[in-house]
Amino acid sequence: MTEHSDAREAMAGERGAGGTLLCVESGGERWLVDLADAGEVVPLPTLATVPRTQAWYAGLVSIRGTLFSVVDLAAFHGAVPTARSHEARLLLVGARHGINSALLVDRILGLRAPEGLKSEPASVDAERPWAGERLRDAGGTLWRRLDVRALIGAPRFLDVAL
Repeated sequence: MTEHSDAREAMAGERGAGGTLLCVESGGERWLVDLADAGEVVPLPTLATVPRTQAWYAGLVSIRGTLFSVVDLAAFHGAVPTARSHEARLLLVGARHGINSALLVDRILGLRAPEGLKSEPASVDAERPWAGERLRDAGGTLWRRLDVRALIGAPRFLDVAL
């Protein structure tokens, strides 16, 4: 899934597949995003920087004439900011929820069905209420569900100004 049209087609074909998850990596963490909340994946375009904003606010981008506010998910979580590499992607998450917001992530790891993932003991992350259920795959990799609605509704996420 290196081209946004391929990703869009793959996601559109999987939407009705009952719980299919988009797998992303950001700041050394692996996240699972419900396709219903995922939106579109696009290669990283040039971002317009915005002065006097939080360090995790990556800037603005126009996607087919619509402006999206871009948040670096790794930096937002206190990790090293996402490298602007050929693997970096924007996940357009907010439009489905009435806000033109995108998440800058290190890379897209593909699609996955929830079967085969085992739930880890619950752990509440008061600092990150959008960091949902912890799951482990058959290979032992730890994944975290990303609650997009909770993330884009969090006051800190919405307060990009310094």
